[in-house]
Amino acid sequence: MKTKLSLLFYLKKPRNYQTGPMPIYLRITVESKRSELATGRECDPKTWNTGAGRVLGNKEAVKSLNAYLGNLEQQFLDAHASLIRQGELATAETIKNKFLGIGPKQRMLMAVIVEHNRRMHSLVGQEYAIGTFKRYEVLRRHTENFLKANFNTTDFDIGRIDFAFIADYEFHLRSVRKMGNNAVVKHMKMFRKIVNICLGNGWMNLDPYLNFKGKFKKVDKAILTKEELALLAEKEFASNRLTQVRDTFLFCCYTGLAYSDIQSLERSDIARGIDGEQWIFTQRTKTNVKSHIPLLPEALAIIARYEDDPICESRGLVLPVPSNQKMNDYLKEIAVVCGIDKILTSHVARHTFATTITLQNGVPIESVSKMLGHTNIRTTQIYAKILDLKVSEDMQALKGRLLSESASRPIRS
Repeated sequence: MKTKLSLLFYLKKPRNYQTGPMPIYLRITVESKRSELATGRECDPKTWNTGAGRVLGNKEAVKSLNAYLGNLEQQFLDAHASLIRQGELATAETIKNKFLGIGPKQRMLMAVIVEHNRRMHSLVGQEYAIGTFKRYEVLRRHTENFLKANFNTTDFDIGRIDFAFIADYEFHLRSVRKMGNNAVVKHMKMFRKIVNICLGNGWMNLDPYLNFKGKFKKVDKAILTKEELALLAEKEFASNRLTQVRDTFLFCCYTGLAYSDIQSLERSDIARGIDGEQWIFTQRTKTNVKSHIPLLPEALAIIARYEDDPICESRGLVLPVPSNQKMNDYLKEIAVVCGIDKILTSHVARHTFATTITLQNGVPIESVSKMLGHTNIRTTQIYAKILDLKVSEDMQALKGRLLSESASRPIRS
């Protein structure tokens, strides 16, 4: 973008000045904003031409000084033109820095990610869940690995990040890290947040994501059937830890709570609702959205089972929930013992609540959305896969009605 540049040489009166030569300064003005530079030369005020910004006289010393000032002026004009050609911001300060050989402060990618994660960690529990912070720590490690593999470096100048960098990073995640499509898309979305921070601070000139497109592929979410839920509920385990994890998993299936929500669920979060029955009144850790859930008999039975549990009593918790990693490990073991050929996770439990427990039994999707603590019903529609079993039941009922109507019609002779 073109900018109006004004250059002016002037004499600057030193502090406590009385008589004698004054230093010559150059004032650079761009769009009414100024910067100045000492020329390293001086002149007697009596021989200074303020209008021309030059020294009066014909002596060789005067000619030499004026030639020096003219050369200096041209160098600043060249610096200004160079910034314009390179598409860089031309201000009074950047023109002066260009002349002095001072480049813009170099911003490094890993430093931005580390600072972003540091700030996020300080807000865990207020604005972010610990799981969100951990995902950005994974982003940091994957970015470090990518820089080492592709550039043999530990950091990268933000100003050099372009579309090719983004495309190469995506390819690295797919080919080297062996990540699936949706995992790659989520990862690149997180990296875009880092890029947006850089753009917002003016550390990047162009958005490298401008022509980049990543698209989620639709995947079927694993859920449990009524028969599988019954199998889990009726199974007796030799290990107390497996029994506790099974109960926690089933509680998620009957309430729709995510792992982070059930881990922090306190006894005080359970109270009588508008209908006089027991409800859960909580706030989702992930979104801070309020979630009100009427408790089904199966969930109430699980709560009663742990009323006298010493850990739950001492901490005021509803259930003794292990760490997420341990819970997932135990759930794998439980699936094998029960003969369930599915990977059991707290996400599967939440999906099961949305489908097998609620939608399949005629609960309106608006109510399901509210219980899940979603801010947008479209999010619920992703969870709410209508089972083939439900479709089959509906069609069987329709066939029955049609047959009944057919049988009741009089037979024409």
